[in-house]
Amino acid sequence: MDDAITLAHLSDAHIAPVPAIGLRHLNLKRGLGYLNWRRNRQGTHRRDALDAIVADMQAQNPDHITITGDLINLGLPGEYAAAHGWLQSVGTPEQVTLVPGNHDIYTTLRNDAGVARWADYMAPDAWGSAFAPDVAQCDRVTHRISGEGAPPLLFPFVRRVGPVALIGLNSAVETPPFVAAGELGGRQREALETLLPKLGAEGLIRVVLIHHPPLSQLAPTRRGLRDAPELSRILARHGAELVLHGHNHVDSEVLLPSFEPELGGVPVLGVGSSSMARAHKNEPPGRYNLLRIGRDEGGRARIAYTTRGLNDGGRVVPIAHREIASG
Repeated sequence: MDDAITLAHLSDAHIAPVPAIGLRHLNLKRGLGYLNWRRNRQGTHRRDALDAIVADMQAQNPDHITITGDLINLGLPGEYAAAHGWLQSVGTPEQVTLVPGNHDIYTTLRNDAGVARWADYMAPDAWGSAFAPDVAQCDRVTHRISGEGAPPLLFPFVRRVGPVALIGLNSAVETPPFVAAGELGGRQREALETLLPKLGAEGLIRVVLIHHPPLSQLAPTRRGLRDAPELSRILARHGAELVLHGHNHVDSEVLLPSFEPELGGVPVLGVGSSSMARAHKNEPPGRYNLLRIGRDEGGRARIAYTTRGLNDGGRVVPIAHREIASG
């Protein structure tokens, strides 16, 4: 794999601490979310654990870093600003690609840019701009994820890293209390259905980034992707060499069969939260994946990845190593 690249994938940073909620931004969902944070999460999602994971990841010197959402917790202006500072410490927009999670699009936020503060990390590069969807077709998507007057955020977007085309999707939508579901919507799905064969024809290794798991069986309805069946059919019909997601706070690997046998299956990889200081229920301590992606002599995509995470002593160590073939 002479043209191989090293891609780091982390997710669900849930950056701490969570600031107090002012009356201006208090509503039922934020109030309940804050109670859940104080009771269940503030002792598990810790900044020192996240810092240890990021430091280890940067020491591996990856060619690029991908983050699949949930940087913050309650969608407060102070959280967006703090997360932007954290993103800058992780890498530049040229080094880091981000897609939002449901906690990043948490609930109504007026007169603030919201996730658009991170726009440079969620935009096509110069090469990928040729594949950008039509702005008019994305207005509905743009409106639902950023405050009024914020710069437009268009999904899907495409970036290139060596032989890899990164395809960023937004599955985050506002939901009522106790619901963490996501949805792409018809326009994103239509754009993706056009993108996948185009990028495949370019001979690129297509890596799809999304926060919610793309398969219905990977999350219950209340937490899952509402249009997962439609997305699964698109992936099975056109193929992709890899899908990376977060949301579940656990490590997972599933192969989605393709409709055309010659396309091979589509590997779907989930990763645990990067900020877990200790295990919580079925969620392991902080994790990230380090992937080596390239093609073998026969032109097949080859992907090897190592999961690195916190051990009982608080050190980041290799947890597991896997190799998968795709395409």
